[in-house]
Amino acid sequence: MPAVAGIGLRGPHIAEILATRPAIGWFEVHPENYMGGGPALASLCAIRRNYPVSLHGVGLSLGSADGIDMHHLHRLKEIVDQIEPGLVSEHVAWSATGGAHLNDLLPLPYTEECLAVLCRNVSVMQERLGRTVLMENPSAYLRFRHSPIPEPEFLAELARRTGCGLLCDVNNIYVTCENFGLDAFA
Repeated sequence: MPAVAGIGLRGPHIAEILATRPAIGWFEVHPENYMGGGPALASLCAIRRNYPVSLHGVGLSLGSADGIDMHHLHRLKEIVDQIEPGLVSEHVAWSATGGAHLNDLLPLPYTEECLAVLCRNVSVMQERLGRTVLMENPSAYLRFRHSPIPEPEFLAELARRTGCGLLCDVNNIYVTCENFGLDAFA
């Protein structure tokens, strides 16, 4: 990926971007929006011919003890193979349990058990995609009674054990600090 700013690609802007080709470094998209194929995926392929693309997933629920939805991972692999993104990222969160998808990125307690689950799932994702992925720090809006590992150590250990990269979302740090009265600069 070029070392320049990118922006999130939104459907209403695709036609104008394709027509005018503005000087934008790269685009980030949620791959889930293109897994159905059709015109949406065709538009993304057209964008990709002119710009680097980063795929930022929201649906794998990598923090779920139920494991990864392999059908979802297969569909992600198809898009990765077709788009050849510069980056692939996901969230340190869970959003599915017992076959139900909750449509939210829910936080994890920072425990050894959760770290082991997350490491297992991230490793499966990286192995299936054949590439290193980035994992994004979550925003937190609740505290767990038992969460003994500080977030920076939890994320560093995730990267050490799996070889994944880390994607630092500054807004998520801000949200967490605001929610808990912390100093983001400390």
